[in-house]
This record gives sequence, structure tokens and C-alpha cells, in this order.
Amino acid sequence: MGTQQALRGATVRDMSTLLAVPISDAEIAAAAGAAAVTGLVAGAIGYVVVALGLMGVFTKAGKPGWAAFVPIYNVIVLLEVVGRPLWWFVLLLVPGVNVVVGIIVLNDLAKSFGHGTGFTVGLVLLSVVFTWILWLGSSTYRGPAALASPAPSNAYAG
Repeated sequence: MGTQQALRGATVRDMSTLLAVPISDAEIAAAAGAAAVTGLVAGAIGYVVVALGLMGVFTKAGKPGWAAFVPIYNVIVLLEVVGRPLWWFVLLLVPGVNVVVGIIVLNDLAKSFGHGTGFTVGLVLLSVVFTWILWLGSSTYRGPAALASPAPSNAYAG
């Protein structure tokens, strides 16, 4: 038993010595710089992946693909693609309202490409994947869904 306690004591003592190694300011700055560069590169790659899917959607809708890479303007073009007025951009700036408006815009996007509610759920939960499906899949742009008049319903016809 005494040997095990001695080993435990040595392990704890070695661990505390390891943690007590002084780190210089230069090493801290280097680590922070590496983390910042890694974050910027990861963010840029993520932005390009998202914008590529949107670029494909814009191209299929007859809009310029480069617009997907321009912040704010890409939202304006998306509103044009789905047929919503440009003042809806202001609604996207209002906390809480932006969630509802965003879901409506994504629903209009799904309908503009001939898809239903299930595809809207996919766009809401996995926007990147489903915009790539719109881009690379067989979906065709059918015009702005928000401007289309609703089909007459015969649900209550006798």
C-alpha cells in the first residue's frame, strides 16, 4: 500500500511541476495569433461554402451569381427571387420578427423551386445543405412564389 501512495504522490507532484512552467508573453501572443488566424480561415471557408449554394440558387433564378458573395445585397437579391418587397429587409433587422420573416422567405424559396413544406423545414434546419440541393439538384426556378396568386381551393365545394 505504501508504494501506491508514493506513486500517487509522485504523479501529483510531477503534474503540479508541469503546470507551474512559466509561459512568456511572446508564447501567449503567438498562441492567440494562431487561434485568430485559424478562426479567420475557418470563417472564410464557411462563408464561401454558404455563398456557393446561394450563388447556384441565384444563377438558376436568373440573377447574378456574384451577388451571393456580397453581404446585405445577397439578402436583397434573395427577396427579389422569392418575390417579397425590399422593405422586408427592415423586418429582418427586428429581433424576433426576423425569425418569422426568415421562415416565410425560406418557404417562398422552396415554393419558387416547386417544393413543399418538407423542403422548407429542411431549409430552416439545414440551410447550407438544402441550398446546395436546390443548386445541384434537378430543381428548376418557377418564378417568385410570393407573387403567385394562390390556387383556388375546392375543399368546401359541394
